Amino acid sequence: MPVALLALAISAFGIGTTEFIINGLLPDLAADLGVGIPAAGLLVSGYAAGVVIGAPLLTMAGARLPRKAMLLALMTLFLAGNLLSALAPSYGVLMAGRIVAAFSHGAFFGVGAVVAADLVRPAKRASALSVMFSGLSLANVLGVPAGTAIGQALGWRAAFWAVVAVAVVGLAGVAALVPSRPRPREQSLVRELSVFRQGGVWLALAMTVFGFAPVFTVITFIAPMMTEMGDFSPGAVPVVMGLLGIGLVAGNLLGGRMADRAVLPAVYISVGALTALSAIVAVTAGSKQAFIVAIVLFGVAAFATIPPLQTWVLDSASQGPALASAANIGAFNLANALGSLLAGLTIQAGHGYAAPAWIGMALGLVGLAVTGLVSLRVRRQAVQTDADRKVAAEDASGDVLEISQ
Repeated sequence: MPVALLALAISAFGIGTTEFIINGLLPDLAADLGVGIPAAGLLVSGYAAGVVIGAPLLTMAGARLPRKAMLLALMTLFLAGNLLSALAPSYGVLMAGRIVAAFSHGAFFGVGAVVAADLVRPAKRASALSVMFSGLSLANVLGVPAGTAIGQALGWRAAFWAVVAVAVVGLAGVAALVPSRPRPREQSLVRELSVFRQGGVWLALAMTVFGFAPVFTVITFIAPMMTEMGDFSPGAVPVVMGLLGIGLVAGNLLGGRMADRAVLPAVYISVGALTALSAIVAVTAGSKQAFIVAIVLFGVAAFATIPPLQTWVLDSASQGPALASAANIGAFNLANALGSLLAGLTIQAGHGYAAPAWIGMALGLVGLAVTGLVSLRVRRQAVQTDADRKVAAEDASGDVLEISQ
């Protein structure tokens, strides 16, 4: 694999750490800034909103830039957002810093996915994407726990300074290792936007939303599920989360390998496994050993969905991949919001802490149904293409016959 993928993975590690690091620091941060926990929690929602809004806006704004220049600009923006967060004198300034950093998130992953895919031969595109996105999965395993520990020991600002350091390394890596290539001649904002006229692109985005939504129905409420239903001690939660993180890393790499062989079957397998494991997590919530095995396998299935889903969007929007890729990052974040929202409403309705996993199964079934629609569309297009070729061949043979006569 090209060494430039390492620079993209390091940048992804920093971005992923920033997204989730706030969760473990909310009590200290709220006390220091003089706000309540619910208000501090809006820093998570504000970041997610920034990703969804910023991804298409910044990708469109940079449509005429060479892709390396776009990545450098986005990492600079990300660095500035985290500097603002680390220095924030008030809650409002911290929220602004979070939103600034979030704006770079979706566009970086969208453009970075296109760059990663272009660094390798077509047969290895999904594996290249999995290497880049391994930075995101490692952020959950290493970055967030380490950042939380730093924040708890040295203050929440220290955690953001640590992310600033990672951002500097990522920026330097992109500058030094990602090859400079001229902007593709065919690349333009009009061309990028034109892909959204295709029904296949919207189906691909829907496949991401519903295929990935089960992940956060379970992960968002895994701690109370463990302590309230499985009789785990609070100290066991970080250990199990670490095991889940290992599953995420393994699944990301596995998903890349599967998608290199056949993208759409990889989506079927990964989303199908995620759907089944959501139900298994619900069933095993009261048994410690079985739950641990189920949640690790759930992690494998969860991130095995990312490379094939991202690769399918790139394939579906080959005429304007950067904007569609960024939109798919927004779709992943919409999946996060949808999954956690429905799971929370289910718990509030009094259905218990295992109920979110059943919601995950239901969302996964919708994801499989959308995947079925995608497959049907592909088969119809293949039949139409074959028919057009036969007509063209018959016309050509008729012309030859007329000439010979």
